[in-house]
Amino acid sequence: MENTRLLELLQSVLGKAKSTNKGNAAFHCPFCNTQKKKLEVQLFTNDKLENPWHCWVCNKAGKKITTLLKALNADKQKFTELYRILQISPTKVNIQDTSEQVKLPAEFHPLYIKRPSVEYKNALFYLLKKRGLTAHDIIKYNIGYCEDGEYAKKIIIPSYDANGKLNYFVSRTYYDAESFRYKNPEVSKNIVGFENLISWDLPLVLVEGAFDAIAIKRNAIPLFGKTISEDLKKKIIQYNVKELYICLDKDAQKQALEHAEYFINNGIVVYFVNLNEKDPSDIGFIKMKSIIQDTEPFSFADLISLKLAL
Repeated sequence: MENTRLLELLQSVLGKAKSTNKGNAAFHCPFCNTQKKKLEVQLFTNDKLENPWHCWVCNKAGKKITTLLKALNADKQKFTELYRILQISPTKVNIQDTSEQVKLPAEFHPLYIKRPSVEYKNALFYLLKKRGLTAHDIIKYNIGYCEDGEYAKKIIIPSYDANGKLNYFVSRTYYDAESFRYKNPEVSKNIVGFENLISWDLPLVLVEGAFDAIAIKRNAIPLFGKTISEDLKKKIIQYNVKELYICLDKDAQKQALEHAEYFINNGIVVYFVNLNEKDPSDIGFIKMKSIIQDTEPFSFADLISLKLAL
């Protein structure tokens, strides 16, 4: 039998679901960022207290919702709610320090260093012509690619912490015909994306993906998904950030409202940016700059109005 409370919990983390033929729920996958809802979760709990989940694009999978929430860096209260729904005893969820785990693929080649290969030319063409990046962007973000290995024929975008140490990376194939377009490392995302490029004294812009942050260019932090990590939340409060722009996709509106409410309650001026069904990477720097400048501060009344509309 479908567990409606479990569905509501999952939607609070992953966004609105779509029902499948098997009576399960399908979501946008936060691990590969595919445009279709391909992350399928079993809503009824089996005899082993399992709710298997699986993405049909990147093949990331697990047997229990706890492993899914752990991979998403969900708040502790989400785990508490999950235990209550499934009527199981709480277990301690340990998330290891990703700075000791994540490494760039051994086959990684920075794209600012020219190589005499067709793959180098195709990777560069994808970024410059299809994504609209510049040579400056490639150098600034140390963007590279792999010709072979686990991340073969994929663009690699690293993220570094405040000390310049790698804390995460994302990959995306530069051939659109490829079936598995995205592949990210299986490490915690409890980090601050592109932290080495952030000035906490200036307004911050929160976006979903690395390409979105690159398109905005200035003080943009990629969430590498739809939820804000605990580390990022703490630092926003710790550094006394005054203004915050939230630029998430329409399908992540519920999460965006939760983020907005949290920061408004902490005295931060929040701007809720309307993207009109497009990503910042599709909109481009010039238009995004104009959209951000035209966005008015988000009030508590606005928050309540949008919540009631969901």
